[in-house]
Amino acid sequence: MLTHHVLFWLKPETSIEEKTSFRAGLESLKAIEVIDSIFVGTPAPISRTVVDTSYTFSLIIIFKDLEAHDIYQVHEIHKAFLEQNRVHFEKVIIYDAH
Repeated sequence: MLTHHVLFWLKPETSIEEKTSFRAGLESLKAIEVIDSIFVGTPAPISRTVVDTSYTFSLIIIFKDLEAHDIYQVHEIHKAFLEQNRVHFEKVIIYDAH
């Protein structure tokens, strides 16, 4: 199993409509057949010093293995998401674990 966790910080000037479209783009990744499980979210309203709520969107994907992850990285749906949405990224951090 491999967990792919991506945190996105969108640019401050990103409009509500653009954020809605961005989230729809994240949701479109669900159609990629090698994904076992996927969750798209936003920061929970938790106020603790160890909890980072500064990001805009969180994407968590579970893959069967590294091979499935590698297929995802070059999949047309993933590439289309990046092409259409990278203009909104201010910062992206990825945590991959197995």
